[in-house]
Amino acid sequence: MVIVLKKDISQSEKENVKSVLTNRSFKLNEVKGEESTILAAVGRLAMDVREVEVLPGVEKVIPISKPYKMASREFKPENTIVEIPNNRGQIIRVGGSRLVSIAGPCAVESREQMMEAAAAVAASGAVMLRGGAYKPRTSPYSFQGLGEEGLKYLKEAGDKYGLPVVTEVVASEYLPVMEANGVDVYQVGARNMQNFELLKRLGALGKPVILKRGLSATIEEWLMSAEYLLSSGTDKVILCERGIRTYEKATRNTLDLSAIPVLRSMTHLPIIVDPSHALGVRDKIPPMALASVAAGADGIIVEVHCHPEQALSDAAQALYPQQFDKIMRDMEALAPVMGKEVAHIRSENKSEPSEKKVEEKSEHKGKARCAFSGKKGAYAEMASEHFFEGKADVIAVDSFDEIFQSVVDGRAEYGMVPIENSTAGSVYNNYDNLTRYEDVSIVGAITLRVEHSLLAVKGATLETIKNVYSHPQAFSQSSNFLNQHKWNLVDAVSTATGAEIVAEKGSVENAAICNARNAAIYGLEVLKEGVENIHNNYTRFVVIAANHVVQANKVQLGTKPNMASFVFSTKNEAGALYNALGIFKKAGLSLNRLESRPIAGKPWSYWFYGDAVLNGNEENPQEYVDSVMNQLRAVAENVRLLGVYSEVK
Repeated sequence: MVIVLKKDISQSEKENVKSVLTNRSFKLNEVKGEESTILAAVGRLAMDVREVEVLPGVEKVIPISKPYKMASREFKPENTIVEIPNNRGQIIRVGGSRLVSIAGPCAVESREQMMEAAAAVAASGAVMLRGGAYKPRTSPYSFQGLGEEGLKYLKEAGDKYGLPVVTEVVASEYLPVMEANGVDVYQVGARNMQNFELLKRLGALGKPVILKRGLSATIEEWLMSAEYLLSSGTDKVILCERGIRTYEKATRNTLDLSAIPVLRSMTHLPIIVDPSHALGVRDKIPPMALASVAAGADGIIVEVHCHPEQALSDAAQALYPQQFDKIMRDMEALAPVMGKEVAHIRSENKSEPSEKKVEEKSEHKGKARCAFSGKKGAYAEMASEHFFEGKADVIAVDSFDEIFQSVVDGRAEYGMVPIENSTAGSVYNNYDNLTRYEDVSIVGAITLRVEHSLLAVKGATLETIKNVYSHPQAFSQSSNFLNQHKWNLVDAVSTATGAEIVAEKGSVENAAICNARNAAIYGLEVLKEGVENIHNNYTRFVVIAANHVVQANKVQLGTKPNMASFVFSTKNEAGALYNALGIFKKAGLSLNRLESRPIAGKPWSYWFYGDAVLNGNEENPQEYVDSVMNQLRAVAENVRLLGVYSEVK
């Protein structure tokens, strides 16, 4: 059963609850979550739950009917995300909105082989490196692995490319040497799925574990093995479907993709798929890797060898690096359809997006980078300059999505994102990006006055113009002026991009709607100033940063936080939104914005994006907002705090 403790429970009351349960032969695990602290009491039900409910400090008791207690959705309704740090200050998250790829050879054969393999899979987009140092082989005469020497090669290769390493543990006596050599993720193979003594010792380490399904195991037996790991101390268990033994001989095993949606309803644990061991034939692996993603898996683990014809084990199922690269490119295309994004390792070498070089003078070294959408002269560039006051270099990218991806991948520490305009309204694409990209948070905001002008090349007049280039928002903000003329309006990535296009074309038939400062930048002339509909026209930008890394070039942003942003969805019941909004009234927190957006893949379900103004009297704004979010979680669903930050006016 699950015992939910009251938030104000005293230490003595908690110890009393534990004592009562341990005296009844229950094994206890204390889990501190975002919403509350719970005790997972595992064992035969030898008492009436009402005896526990009446104990001081107990809020409620939830009986669990499933034999797999801690792995069940009854124990934890929300999905678990397993966090695995790398040596670049990044946290790789398995589960949630990211798709992960783990790749590398079946067995570690030499240092040169591992370095070559790590370079290849890292270049294609893998986020973890696999390789067997100890190999459980059917034949005692087959290659058994290099042992500790192999662990050293694996770890060296992984560290060079920022890839946490995954390797199989074949027996409990190898755990000390594997831990000493820095193994990041321990893999339990199909043959060891029910080696319960190994599972208990491995769980006690508290490290991330990939648990592969046994050759003939049912889903319930698989989850019972996960229960051994969870009840022994680790909360970082990843399930891996790798095919089961059937009568079919065309493939090595039968990949049971139906297990993925079935597991989703049964357990909160993340799920990945190993199509290499399931198929056993390299040309059959790519389509099943993509099918795994389409079925809802959180990632894949595949075997990749730079010279598979020379592989000492499982040569037939080892992908060529080119095949793995194609899988990754196809995953990038498929991920948005599934409402997900492919995880990437943050590069230490790239200082800016390719094809968009930024001047790297000595005076800029060590400065933070801020990505914005558009070209030099864009309003977002102006906002970046005002917000960072010269403490960050600006990087131009081609789209709002690329701002977010640049921040996630480490090409920029910050991103300047327009979120709303006082006359044209919300920038819905960026509201959607804030819900899609779980790896970013809002760390600041700035409001900038928008002043539009009509720019063209020398010699152009209002009569010669036929085409006007600008961002759709600028067209909307200048509609009164534009409606007076029969010009063809052409969308551009940004207002500054429109100015650049006009300058490149060099024709008196073209003009741009943008800020007047672009005239000097692109050699244009101002034909008319102040063409915006309303002269007190403002755009609000938010500054985003990655929340899954330790910032190397962090900038001190603003003073005491005065804003908080968050998203949530409501339960499908009468008064659900009313109850959620009541939390803010009760807390005395003023909402100045509430925006609804459809949830991808869930028809007629909506995210609610909210901005709250802090009154300035909070001693600790972060703790105050966290407490409000915890109250919100009691009446709403999928609550996520986007940031507590300072807004510059």
